[in-house]
Amino acid sequence: MIRLGDILEKVKSYNPKADLEEINRAYVYSAKAHAGHVRQSGEPYLIHPLDVAMILSEMKMDVTTILVGLLHDTVEDTDATREDLEKQFGQEVGFLVESLTKISRLDFESGEEHQAENLRRMIISMARDIRVIMVKLADRLHNMRTLSYLKPEKQVKIAIETMDIYAPLANRLGISWMQSELEDLAFEYVHPEAFKALQEKVKAGRKEYETYIKKAIKILKKALMEHGIKGEVTGRTKHLYSLYNKMKSQELPYEQIFDQIAFRIIVSNVRECYEVLGIIHSMFKPIPGRFKDYIGFPKANRYQSLHTTVMGPFKERMEVQIRSWDMHYTAEDGIAAHWRYKEGKEPLPEQEIKRFTWFKQILDELKDVQNPRELMETVRTDLFPEEVYVFTPNGDVRAFPDGATPIDFAYSIHTDVGHWCVGAKINGRIVPLKYKLKNGDMVEIITSKGHKPSKDWLKMAVTNSAKAKIRNFIKREEKDRSQKIGEELLDRELRRIGKTVKRALKTKVFQATASAFGFQKVEDLVATVGYGKYSAKQVLSRVYPEEMRESKDESEEVKISKKASRRSSRDGIVVDGVDDVMVRFARCCNPLLGDDVVGIITRGRGISVHTTDCPNTEADRYDQDRLVKINWDKKTKVPRTVRIKVTSEDIKGILAEMTAIISSRNINISHADIRTTSDMTAVNTFDVEVEDLDQLQELLKGLSTVKGVIAVERMMTN
Repeated sequence: MIRLGDILEKVKSYNPKADLEEINRAYVYSAKAHAGHVRQSGEPYLIHPLDVAMILSEMKMDVTTILVGLLHDTVEDTDATREDLEKQFGQEVGFLVESLTKISRLDFESGEEHQAENLRRMIISMARDIRVIMVKLADRLHNMRTLSYLKPEKQVKIAIETMDIYAPLANRLGISWMQSELEDLAFEYVHPEAFKALQEKVKAGRKEYETYIKKAIKILKKALMEHGIKGEVTGRTKHLYSLYNKMKSQELPYEQIFDQIAFRIIVSNVRECYEVLGIIHSMFKPIPGRFKDYIGFPKANRYQSLHTTVMGPFKERMEVQIRSWDMHYTAEDGIAAHWRYKEGKEPLPEQEIKRFTWFKQILDELKDVQNPRELMETVRTDLFPEEVYVFTPNGDVRAFPDGATPIDFAYSIHTDVGHWCVGAKINGRIVPLKYKLKNGDMVEIITSKGHKPSKDWLKMAVTNSAKAKIRNFIKREEKDRSQKIGEELLDRELRRIGKTVKRALKTKVFQATASAFGFQKVEDLVATVGYGKYSAKQVLSRVYPEEMRESKDESEEVKISKKASRRSSRDGIVVDGVDDVMVRFARCCNPLLGDDVVGIITRGRGISVHTTDCPNTEADRYDQDRLVKINWDKKTKVPRTVRIKVTSEDIKGILAEMTAIISSRNINISHADIRTTSDMTAVNTFDVEVEDLDQLQELLKGLSTVKGVIAVERMMTN
């Protein structure tokens, strides 16, 4: 059990001038505020803030952060207020505790939009003072260490949240030991069976690994001494969740994961790091492709080390990390290593946070991101980086997520360079824009002024910054185009009642109508008319109800509206809130009655119906104005064409048996394509007309029973 004396002793060890009396006052205040409160374990609640403060002192945090660790739950769980804390301990402590209180109330399990907004609030709180998230991480770590006292459903919820949000944050802040512990603690509750099985296997081989580690350390130390290098050599087995991820990503059983042990060599400076690398490679055969130089190319969280994997002294793969002591402190504690008390001078949060460029980039991106899906993608991508390092023509190094393309590179230089990008040269050779950047590539962008990005670029770009700029450009272009179309449609209708669109749009009644439709600007309402979401008549009937009612073409308009409405019903789709709009079914995914569907407003072609998992809708989902809620009219069953692929053995009579099964279900084949491969396999593609998803699934099930059929699947048509 942690006591106040343990914390005071720890703080004094790294900060001899620390105001220990202030820490003692915070302890007394917290003890009084939490008096009578108990945790789920039955222990006094005060144990929790003491443990949090101890974790922070182990990270050598400043006195203010230790105070906040002791007081962080007082505003949320007791009668204490921010004003009380400010009177006792100053404005800085009051602000930090209130910020933590707000974060603790965020719910990351709720709906997507709410979840995204909560993530935004957390990131912004971190930006104001990084110590907010340092205390929150310490708080979460102690809660995870004592998670066993909660109910099972609560355990899983907190563990998933830890795995999705807090462990990645610890990683991004460079606090590797905390990331590993959070992941292992969460792993036990998120995947309990896998955790238990892996834990038992690791435990069974522990003695063998300990013996191996001792022998290998002895060999490595001897090699360093022979070359006159003083260094510390340690070895450890990789943490459980790291092993689990490796097993999953490589699709290998535990027994075939050979590099389960990692050795670390810490020396005095950079020169010695490379000397040790040479010694290791001269002693043991390096494994090709397993060397990474994070000293020359530091990670975004400022991590530096040399990583290499060699065939070790006992003919087993051995991973070795080589770093200096300064690198080691940063690698273990990340941003905390730069926040620590230094000779009585505490760096300003805003100055310190700018040193972590990835964090500044997230903040810049959050300013322009409004869509919940886009925001979640932005944060999650930035929290899980696998980076490649490339060179500009001037020799500068730039880091990108794994899988990034020249499009990402172009937009990282300047928005216009991205928009005008028409090609790229990699190491002097022209490559397509979908080329995936590799470590060490020298990238040169070819531009053409006035060139415009296309939607296809969204499938090639990886960085959130590039995607956001492409989407914004496309939205702006489409909105401008739709606004012109909308003005034309409104003008055509207005001329029938003796008015013009230019004058009408400037009137107060039009502004009021835009507000009634839920738009702040008249231009936005006009654009939706261009999209096809609202008809010109629908809008103008609100603006000029009397004139539109007296319009000579009213009867014809009603007739057209009814016809469109009947057509929507006849097609089997009901569009919420819209009667007079054309509905068409996308040929790429051919939706069927029973599929989950989404409606996307298209220019001049009404509403396009897609399945929700259709990849062609990915870009459109980020434009909320183009999405419309639609449902199936289950009373209306209309046969639709769906493409299916049947892979089978190339044997006599199998085609006849397949077609017999199709026709026996009164299903028409509108097109068939049969081809065979060199390995005696037949690929049979059929376009069939079915009424709903149930009928299709029954057909697929029937075809799968034919002897010689290998696989049956529904396909996209193009």
